[in-house]
Amino acid sequence: MEAPSAPSPPPKRLEMSPYEIVHQLASSNAVVVFSTTDCCMSTVAKRLLYSLGVGPAVVELDQHASGVDIKAALYQLAGRQPSVPAVFIRGNFLGGVEALMANHINGSLIPLLKDAGALWL
Repeated sequence: MEAPSAPSPPPKRLEMSPYEIVHQLASSNAVVVFSTTDCCMSTVAKRLLYSLGVGPAVVELDQHASGVDIKAALYQLAGRQPSVPAVFIRGNFLGGVEALMANHINGSLIPLLKDAGALWL
């Protein structure tokens, strides 16, 4: 009869949690837009940023392996529905298309983008 073996160590974690994915992407890019390809408000947010000369990192959640979980994490972080688009500038959550547009209209978006290094002009 063999002696009982020691319990095997827990398996190494290979994937990041949805919150870690959001944090990693938001903190390693000047501007990130979490989006879905079928969301017209996501398209508006991306087009506004592109028109200003910003090349945001875009995460299309409907094409991402962890998209459903990331979308749920964004809902928890934002405390609102719908959770996309979700715009992060310099690692900070700005908000959805409403917040993006409001900041653009009141003149505070360009300075935020410049401070983040997303605009040089």
